[in-house]
Amino acid sequence: MGMPSKLKGFNLFHNGTNFTGKVAELTLPKLTRKMEDYQGGGMSGPIKIDFGQEGIQLEWTCGGFMKEVLAQYGITKHDGVLLRFAGGYQAEDSEDYDSVEIVVKGRHMEIDPGTAKAKEDTAFKVTTVASYYKLSVNGEDLIEIDFINMIEKINGKDLLSALRTAIGL
Repeated sequence: MGMPSKLKGFNLFHNGTNFTGKVAELTLPKLTRKMEDYQGGGMSGPIKIDFGQEGIQLEWTCGGFMKEVLAQYGITKHDGVLLRFAGGYQAEDSEDYDSVEIVVKGRHMEIDPGTAKAKEDTAFKVTTVASYYKLSVNGEDLIEIDFINMIEKINGKDLLSALRTAIGL
């Protein structure tokens, strides 16, 4: 049986800078496959054809103004910003914590500094689009997606290895 593992605490690192206490919330990247219906002659219904990974983005909200983030806006390299989420997850029937790490490399697509109102809490929201994504649990790499190098490793297996070979990479 067992209880579900819940996030008990997290931290975000931005290009190696520790943002302890600065990031209030994250929307972790959603992993979505690009699929389209295909129904050929003699088939009684459509199947989904897998055309690979859709775009990846991380949305995060800071507790206030973030000069370090603004300095990265408009960066020209596709992987010019490095973000690392470190989360501690625990089930209520265990004393142990699982260390969940998500690393993305990309650039900030949107920075929303929110409203300016004196003596009120403000939110500084950032959307970072990624060309690289890696999810690790307790030091074990589960998913690694590298768009530029055409790599999709899931549980240690590179799903695009044969395709790279087929196209001469």
